[in-house]
Amino acid sequence: MTAGEGTPSLPDGWEPVRSGFAAVVGRPNVGKSTLVNALVGTKVSITSARPQTTRNSIRGIANIVDPPAQLVLVDTPGLHRPRTALGARLNRLVESSLADTDVALLVLDATGKVGPGDRMLAERLTAAADRTIVVVAKSDAAVPEMIAARLAEAASWDFAAYVPLSSFTGTGLDALRGEIVPRLPEGPALFPPGMTTDQPESLLAAELVREQYLSRLRQELPHSLTVVVDEIAERLGGTVYVAATVVVERPSQKGIVIGKGGGLLRSVGEAARLELERLMAAPVYLDLRVRVEPDWQRRDALLDRLGF
Repeated sequence: MTAGEGTPSLPDGWEPVRSGFAAVVGRPNVGKSTLVNALVGTKVSITSARPQTTRNSIRGIANIVDPPAQLVLVDTPGLHRPRTALGARLNRLVESSLADTDVALLVLDATGKVGPGDRMLAERLTAAADRTIVVVAKSDAAVPEMIAARLAEAASWDFAAYVPLSSFTGTGLDALRGEIVPRLPEGPALFPPGMTTDQPESLLAAELVREQYLSRLRQELPHSLTVVVDEIAERLGGTVYVAATVVVERPSQKGIVIGKGGGLLRSVGEAARLELERLMAAPVYLDLRVRVEPDWQRRDALLDRLGF
């Protein structure tokens, strides 16, 4: 993926002095993916008001001009009490991401109290206290007293830095960059300056389709749904053909995700196609189909085949 709309342009001859990885961790739905997108300057991770939106370890690449540095952000699933084989795998993904990064960003929600899940993550980060930064996100939706309360609750963890910010307004992002960059190792760029993510195009396309369903479905169905891209090919005339399969767990769910008269499938397809055209900078023909894979979240062999 190349630099997208909103991505800061780099001066000629830009060469980073420091480069490294930062794991973005936190409970579900605290604003991790929105923070990654804000730091990168373009959308590399889908967002939703629903927990467990992120199901993979998404890497976004932020090129910082002053001081020159390249920061690779690892957006992780929200750590939660797993109820399925998929949930257990997502928690293990968080653990492995923490082990392999130079800086950890522990994200708290300014609009909610610090809970057991936050404290559990803080305990796991104790050994890396000197390279852990607490981010109090969603500050634009909180009054100053709420932000102060979150900072006070987290102060006992004695981590390296505490930064309140808003990913939507950008307030506090420069302060966060200022805390991260000095903690990165010295070294050259890890990725070409034009890249904003190392995700395969097929994975990002699948996530953009799933994002549209997350905003339209209720209760548990969003967690029973995944999307697999079967083919991406350029056709004559420059149109990109994308074939994707929406996978659900029960036959009754198939009818829901298709909708009456195919209405929901068409609505999702139209919205996802527009996102894909922005991503690929080309006309897109999106071919969506629906398939039932009983209890796919609980079947290890099927999780392997689906790419988890």
